[in-house]
Parts: sequence; C-alpha cells; structure tokens
Amino acid sequence: MTNDEVTPMKRIFLIILDSFGIGAMPDSESFGDVGVNTLASCATSKKLNIPNMIAAGLGNIDGVKCLPKVSNPTGAYARLAEASMGKDTTIGHWEIGGLVSEHPLPTYPDGFPDEIIEPLKAQTGRGVLANAPWSGTEVIERFGQEHMKTGDLIVYTSADSVFQIAAHEDIVPPEQLYEYCRIARKLLQGKHGVGRVIARPFVGTPGNFKRTANRHDFSLEPPKDTLLDVLKASGKASIGVGKIYDIFAGRGTTEHVYNQSNANGMEHTLDYADKDFEGLCFVNLVDFDMVFGHRRNIDGYAEALSEFDAWLPSLLEKLNDEDVVMITADHGCDPGYTATTDHTREYVPLLVLGKQVKNVNLGTRNSFADIAATVAEMLDVELDTPGKSFMEEIL
Repeated sequence: MTNDEVTPMKRIFLIILDSFGIGAMPDSESFGDVGVNTLASCATSKKLNIPNMIAAGLGNIDGVKCLPKVSNPTGAYARLAEASMGKDTTIGHWEIGGLVSEHPLPTYPDGFPDEIIEPLKAQTGRGVLANAPWSGTEVIERFGQEHMKTGDLIVYTSADSVFQIAAHEDIVPPEQLYEYCRIARKLLQGKHGVGRVIARPFVGTPGNFKRTANRHDFSLEPPKDTLLDVLKASGKASIGVGKIYDIFAGRGTTEHVYNQSNANGMEHTLDYADKDFEGLCFVNLVDFDMVFGHRRNIDGYAEALSEFDAWLPSLLEKLNDEDVVMITADHGCDPGYTATTDHTREYVPLLVLGKQVKNVNLGTRNSFADIAATVAEMLDVELDTPGKSFMEEIL
C-alpha cells in the first residue's frame, strides 16, 4: 500500500463479544451442533434492546432473520465463517489474528490420561478429583467439599480443548494455583497441546460455592506470527484488554490489562480511547460466554448485549478521523441450545464503524482472518495470512 492510495488509519479498536454467534455454519452438525443460533436465542428475550448495533447493520447481515433491517446502516457489516477446525476461544482468536488452524486442538471426552495426571500429582504433591468433562459450576458443587477436606485438585475439561483446575482460595491461594497451572501447561505439549490451561479459583461453603474473578488462562503459543507480533515488531501499539494477553500466551502485546467484568472491560476501552497511540486496542469481553452462554441464560445474555449496545456511543464519540471500531466474535455459545453447555459452531458478525467507514455489505467472508488482513493494511504493516483485506471496500 502506498500513502497516495489510502491514508493509513491510526487507531483500531477491535472488540470481541466473546461467543456472539449469529447462526449455524454448514459444518456445525459435525461439531455436534444442530440448529444453533446465539443471536436468535437472545432475540427471544424481552431484555434485548440493541438499537445501535441494529443501526450499524446487524440485522442486515447475511442470514440474520431475527432482527429488523435498516435502509441506511451507520457502518460496514459482514458475516464471517470460521476457516479453522474448531469452535474454541484460542483457535477463534488466533484466526482473528490471522492464523488459520487446519487441525483441531485435542479434546478429552473421557478425561486426561495417566501420562498427564500422574506427573501432575507428583509435581504438585496433590491428588486429583473429577478428571472428566464437567460444567464449571456443577463440578465445584460436586467435588468442592471433598477438595476442601483433602486438598486434592479438581481437574476437569469440556467439549473444548481445555485443561481446567478448580481450587478453593482458602485451600490453594490463587498464586499457588497459577503455579500448578504452569506445571500442567509444561506437561500439555505436543499431542496433548490443549488450547488453554485454566485456573478456576472459587470461594464459599458447600452448597454456596462461587467462582471468583481470579481466573487465569495459560494458552498454547501460536505456531507462527500473528497480527499482534507484527504490530509489536513494527513499533506500533498492540494493546490487550481482558483475556487477550493470555489467549496469545503473552506474545505480541505491548501492554495489557485484565478485566473483572464486561463493564470493567468497557471502562478500560474508554480509557485507551482517551490516549494517543498508533496501533491496535484488542478487547475481549468474556461475560457473554462465561457468565451467560455456558450457563444457558438467555435473558442474562440479552441484557449483557443491551448493556454493551448502550455503552457503544460513548466509545464512538471519542473516535478521531483516523480511528476505526470493529465488533465481532470468536465462536458461538447459544444460550438456548440445551443439548450441551459448550461452545457452538457458528458464523459470527462483523460491524465496522468510524468517520471514514462507508455503509457497505461485505457479504459472507471465508475467514475470521480477513479482520487481521484488513487491520494490517489499515495500520500499514506486513502480515503473512490467508485472510483477505476488505479495507478498500469500506474506506
């Protein structure tokens, strides 16, 4: 790109509404998901009130039938297919960062093998409870009391490529739990290289346990450079808000901040909008997935979307002429799908807003990596990705 073609943008705010899918992909049934649609489930709730995203073209996106269409959307919009073979956070974010994963990360429907569990027990000096796929809230109710008596670690997984360790903060302080997760992360490499090892601290008493905000993710490192790596190498800002630092295993961010909640993450985003930087502010808002999607809480999910929508104008009013906001997701987690409590294989939306962004329907795109290609071109950095930039279509 030459400067006489299009002036590079200065700041891109890329916001992930974690798990906000908009309908089943053609191959969703092979992932165990039939007729899934996170947005359509939320649209059944009286709590859903998202006029700003509707104005931006959310209802105009290919395949969206549960929202009204508008005649003159305020931004560009698209439906994105996931090219990677997965429906988890790690693979979804890596693809948004420009890296398509041709093979799924390993999953453990029968629990983890002795070759992982035995060295974990030896290196932590603690026993292991559960070791099977579980709902995060149900597993601590089932094993929490025994864990408190014995000090054994609650180890569990889901349909996703995750190894999770839950422990009561009075029995295993969070920093010690993080160290146990680092041990597990070193064990879980190669053929057992799960996407994430997750620390799941909780508090409370039997019958009244509650997970805390001290969750911490220890991700597998991306196998090649992502958008974040090339931005950092070029001297531009690569800011992670929320889980971004963890998802990319600490690689490629120039600074980061964790979120305690969606609201906290939105506050952090506004703080960065007040700062003068050149580069990317990459935001993950995880409550949609963790608090509402997995718990199949339709009203809660709809209300969280409404809270984000009400907040959005406060970000847009802080944009300068050379700033762009992109809103998308990393997978689905349909709160109305009761066959499982896991993620769902879905298309995700893309809304692009900014003072120089044209009203254009970008159709159905073949990969989340189109976002990375576009951001790289907007910020004038070179990125090796199969994604196709849509910059010239929208500016």
